[in-house]
Amino acid sequence: MIAKRVSISVCRHESGFTLLEVLVALVIVGTVLGASLRAVGSLAQNSSGLRATMMANWSAENRLAQIRLGKEWPQIGERSFPCSQGELNLLCEEHVLSTPNPSFRRVEVLVFDASNLQRRLAKLTQVVPNAP
Repeated sequence: MIAKRVSISVCRHESGFTLLEVLVALVIVGTVLGASLRAVGSLAQNSSGLRATMMANWSAENRLAQIRLGKEWPQIGERSFPCSQGELNLLCEEHVLSTPNPSFRRVEVLVFDASNLQRRLAKLTQVVPNAP
Protein backbone atom coordinates (compact mmCIF):
# COMPACT_ATOMS: atom_id res chain seq x y z
CA MET A 1 0.00 0.00 0.00
CA ILE A 2 1.16 3.35 -0.94
CA ALA A 3 0.57 6.00 1.59
CA LYS A 4 -0.73 9.17 0.19
CA ARG A 5 -0.07 12.35 1.87
CA VAL A 6 -3.16 14.38 2.02
CA SER A 7 -2.72 17.97 2.89
CA ILE A 8 -5.64 19.44 4.61
CA SER A 9 -5.77 23.17 4.39
CA VAL A 10 -7.04 24.62 7.54
CA CYS A 11 -8.67 28.00 7.22
CA ARG A 12 -7.59 30.06 10.11
CA HIS A 13 -9.74 33.07 10.79
CA GLU A 14 -7.64 35.62 12.57
CA SER A 15 -9.53 38.00 14.75
CA GLY A 16 -8.78 41.73 14.69
CA PHE A 17 -9.55 44.85 12.71
CA THR A 18 -8.37 45.76 9.27
CA LEU A 19 -6.55 49.00 8.65
CA LEU A 20 -9.59 50.41 6.90
CA GLU A 21 -11.85 49.69 9.87
CA VAL A 22 -9.40 51.38 12.25
CA LEU A 23 -9.20 54.47 10.01
CA VAL A 24 -13.00 54.74 9.78
CA ALA A 25 -13.27 54.48 13.57
CA LEU A 26 -10.63 57.22 14.00
CA VAL A 27 -12.50 59.54 11.63
CA ILE A 28 -15.74 59.01 13.55
CA VAL A 29 -14.06 59.61 16.93
CA GLY A 30 -12.32 62.73 15.59
CA THR A 31 -15.60 64.14 14.29
CA VAL A 32 -17.35 63.53 17.60
CA LEU A 33 -14.51 65.16 19.56
CA GLY A 34 -14.51 68.20 17.26
CA ALA A 35 -18.25 68.67 17.66
CA SER A 36 -17.92 68.30 21.44
CA LEU A 37 -15.22 70.97 21.61
CA ARG A 38 -17.36 73.40 19.61
CA ALA A 39 -20.33 72.75 21.89
CA VAL A 40 -18.27 73.35 25.02
CA GLY A 41 -16.86 76.58 23.56
CA SER A 42 -20.35 77.76 22.67
CA LEU A 43 -21.61 77.00 26.18
CA ALA A 44 -18.77 78.99 27.73
CA GLN A 45 -19.51 81.97 25.47
CA ASN A 46 -23.24 81.80 26.21
CA SER A 47 -22.50 81.58 29.92
CA SER A 48 -20.57 84.85 29.94
CA GLY A 49 -23.31 86.55 27.91
CA LEU A 50 -26.01 85.35 30.29
CA ARG A 51 -23.95 86.51 33.25
CA ALA A 52 -23.59 90.01 31.75
CA THR A 53 -27.33 90.18 31.03
CA MET A 54 -28.18 89.06 34.57
CA MET A 55 -25.86 91.69 36.10
CA ALA A 56 -27.34 94.37 33.83
CA ASN A 57 -30.86 93.43 34.96
CA TRP A 58 -29.72 93.73 38.58
CA SER A 59 -28.37 97.22 37.90
CA ALA A 60 -31.64 98.33 36.31
CA GLU A 61 -33.70 96.74 39.10
CA ASN A 62 -31.52 98.47 41.72
CA ARG A 63 -32.21 101.88 40.22
CA LEU A 64 -35.96 101.26 39.91
CA ALA A 65 -36.08 99.95 43.49
CA GLN A 66 -34.21 103.05 44.66
CA ILE A 67 -36.86 105.27 43.02
CA ARG A 68 -39.71 103.19 44.45
CA LEU A 69 -38.37 102.91 48.01
CA GLY A 70 -37.18 106.52 48.15
CA LYS A 71 -40.59 107.67 46.85
CA GLU A 72 -38.75 109.83 44.34
CA TRP A 73 -40.58 111.98 41.81
CA PRO A 74 -37.97 112.00 39.04
CA GLN A 75 -37.63 114.98 36.72
CA ILE A 76 -38.59 114.48 33.09
CA GLY A 77 -35.51 114.01 30.95
CA GLU A 78 -32.53 111.75 30.47
CA ARG A 79 -29.39 111.07 32.46
CA SER A 80 -26.53 108.60 32.39
CA PHE A 81 -24.56 107.16 35.29
CA PRO A 82 -22.15 104.28 35.87
CA CYS A 83 -23.80 101.20 37.37
CA SER A 84 -21.05 98.59 37.50
CA GLN A 85 -21.60 95.15 38.95
CA GLY A 86 -18.46 93.41 40.20
CA GLU A 87 -15.76 93.60 37.55
CA LEU A 88 -18.34 94.27 34.81
CA ASN A 89 -18.34 97.95 33.80
CA LEU A 90 -21.86 99.03 32.92
CA LEU A 91 -23.45 102.35 32.00
CA CYS A 92 -27.09 103.05 32.85
CA GLU A 93 -29.31 105.51 31.01
CA GLU A 94 -32.45 106.70 32.73
CA HIS A 95 -35.28 108.11 30.60
CA VAL A 96 -38.13 109.76 32.49
CA LEU A 97 -41.23 110.40 30.37
CA SER A 98 -44.61 111.96 31.10
CA THR A 99 -47.78 109.90 30.92
CA PRO A 100 -51.34 110.90 29.99
CA ASN A 101 -52.08 111.02 33.73
CA PRO A 102 -49.99 113.84 35.27
CA SER A 103 -49.81 111.93 38.58
CA PHE A 104 -47.58 109.28 37.02
CA ARG A 105 -44.27 109.20 35.22
CA ARG A 106 -42.74 106.45 33.15
CA VAL A 107 -39.14 105.56 33.98
CA GLU A 108 -37.03 103.48 31.61
CA VAL A 109 -33.60 102.23 32.63
CA LEU A 110 -31.36 100.99 29.83
CA VAL A 111 -28.08 99.26 30.67
CA PHE A 112 -25.15 99.15 28.25
CA ASP A 113 -21.74 97.54 28.26
CA ALA A 114 -19.41 100.48 29.04
CA SER A 115 -16.78 99.18 26.61
CA ASN A 116 -19.31 98.86 23.76
CA LEU A 117 -22.16 101.37 24.03
CA GLN A 118 -23.87 99.78 21.00
CA ARG A 119 -24.53 96.65 23.06
CA ARG A 120 -27.65 97.10 25.19
CA LEU A 121 -27.83 94.42 27.85
CA ALA A 122 -31.11 95.27 29.58
CA LYS A 123 -34.12 97.57 29.49
CA LEU A 124 -36.63 97.82 32.33
CA THR A 125 -39.61 100.15 32.59
CA GLN A 126 -41.63 101.24 35.60
CA VAL A 127 -44.49 103.68 36.18
CA VAL A 128 -43.89 105.89 39.22
CA PRO A 129 -46.72 107.60 41.10
CA ASN A 130 -46.39 111.06 42.60
CA ALA A 131 -46.54 110.33 46.32
CA PRO A 132 -48.36 113.06 48.31
